[in-house]
Amino acid sequence: MNIGVAGIGRMGAAITERLLKHGHQVTVWNRTAAKAQALTAHGAKVAATPAELAQSADIILSMLTDAAAITAAYDGAQGLLSGQIAGKLFVEMSTVRPDNQRALGKRIQAKGAAMIDCPVGGTTGPARDGKLLGFVGGDAADLARARPVLEQLCRRIEHVGPVGAGASLKLAINLPLLVFWQAFGEALALCQPLGLDPARVVDIFADTSGGPNMLKTRGPMIAEALAGKTPAHVTFNIDSIRKDLATMIDEARTLGYDLPVAARALECYDSVSQAGMGDGDAVMLPVSWLKNKP
Repeated sequence: MNIGVAGIGRMGAAITERLLKHGHQVTVWNRTAAKAQALTAHGAKVAATPAELAQSADIILSMLTDAAAITAAYDGAQGLLSGQIAGKLFVEMSTVRPDNQRALGKRIQAKGAAMIDCPVGGTTGPARDGKLLGFVGGDAADLARARPVLEQLCRRIEHVGPVGAGASLKLAINLPLLVFWQAFGEALALCQPLGLDPARVVDIFADTSGGPNMLKTRGPMIAEALAGKTPAHVTFNIDSIRKDLATMIDEARTLGYDLPVAARALECYDSVSQAGMGDGDAVMLPVSWLKNKP
């Protein structure tokens, strides 16, 4: 299948590698061209513009930083929507507010094409292994067209409503996890005087009712960070967490809710970013909390 991938950040690159391993012809585009060029070693082709990408593929996946990046990639003079795209299917996988996805879906539909939104749960490792969680909003017929591709990326696909519904569920799913990073740092502060080995502490937490699945999969990386080793590879950085938390808070306000716990966590992460750790992996969040002891 001819597939286009717009947005070659960490996740976009991992998804591209997975699709190439399954024998698809994949064309990529990224605002920073060097990131796209790096995938040619894996067999990907590189499009010079989003418009060229859209013309090269039957299904176009986009994994972009935020709403502004989506607008630039889709609506620019050489954007994904600038050419003849009738009949094509867009799978928008960014973590943004539902309103952004609904508005984009209408613009795509006006061009004679179709769209589903399918943000995913998981980081680069699950992306390369095809073990993401896909939260889909859109028509059932459009999901059926995308399913052969999504099943190669996701271990579970949940169709949760019309376009925008996937974005709603993704924000909800990620909120407890993002807040947990701060809660975990605070919990570690309580047991730090015991002087226990970090790997042992993480293992204990992972075996309790308060330990999320994340501790089971990323426990060794967390233990190494607690022992003073900086992660060699970043899977989900602190500034991305801040962006997602801010998006959750904004979305809740439009629904008439406050998110006080998420808001306080965001303040803590803002201070970590301001200290120069914004591009650091999420596992550094609890470490930074322990280091900031007065």
